Amino acid sequence: MTDHPEQHPLIDDDDLETLDAFLDSDTVDEETLSIYGTHGFMVAQAIALNRMDAAVWVPTIFNGEPPFENDDEQSSILALCQALRDNAIDLFEQGEYVELPFDDEFELDTRNHPVADWCSGFMESVFMDETAWFGDLEEEAAKLLLPFMALSGLFDDEDPDLASMGATPKDAQKLMAQLPELALDLYLLYRTPKETKKPVPSAKSGQTGKKKGARKR
Repeated sequence: MTDHPEQHPLIDDDDLETLDAFLDSDTVDEETLSIYGTHGFMVAQAIALNRMDAAVWVPTIFNGEPPFENDDEQSSILALCQALRDNAIDLFEQGEYVELPFDDEFELDTRNHPVADWCSGFMESVFMDETAWFGDLEEEAAKLLLPFMALSGLFDDEDPDLASMGATPKDAQKLMAQLPELALDLYLLYRTPKETKKPVPSAKSGQTGKKKGARKR
């Protein structure tokens, strides 16, 4: 791992608190993603080649249509969600890192840390379009997504080896430190043309009457 360049928040603290207050309010469905899950979900949307319309991601984040009080509240909250994605795209385009919206201090139970929610939200976005996320780049994508999967806790029951990767605070902290760089790596992976092998030239014909030599395998 190389030294990280400066990381940048996607929205300012006041806007983050405004969005958090709405997501955590009693008016929304109890299965609504937390501020951390929403942040991770929208960062993944910034990375995805097939970015979803609001008509798709809104009911996913809010587990249905959110009960906005009025049009102004609807516009304000959805604009903040959209800003998470759009600002992440801008940072990735500049080769910059997204700042995670929480500190890196872990207690004994790593699954209670906000990074678990963040990675769960990120993976929720991946699950919605797995074919595009993996496809021809399955091996590379799976490798880069491994820390997201491990920290999410979503695979603890089915994959003990994956669960053990971030089981201790020390291990989880190491994985979390990689997330901003890995997010940028994923963005670039889907936008960098895949290298193709140069075609092997046909053997030149020899003297008159001789057949062309066979290509080497």
